Amino acid sequence: MTAQETQNNVEKALDEIRPFLMSDGGNIKLISIEDAIVKVQLEGACTGCSVNQMTLKNGVEATIKKYAPQIEQVVNID
Repeated sequence: MTAQETQNNVEKALDEIRPFLMSDGGNIKLISIEDAIVKVQLEGACTGCSVNQMTLKNGVEATIKKYAPQIEQVVNID
């Protein structure tokens, strides 16, 4: 998979996740993909949410890996 295909797949995954985050007043933005690590930024209500790390791992990372299995980790950049 090319870098562009990987980025497109990650964006598709984020598009699937966004409605759930937005319904709680949050959002997510792709910052970069370096090696097999996706860097994102949680926005809005997600920044102060006490469960944002659980959301990041169980929701965001799992969905991204479904679209782009070569991704090893998703990290939030403050």
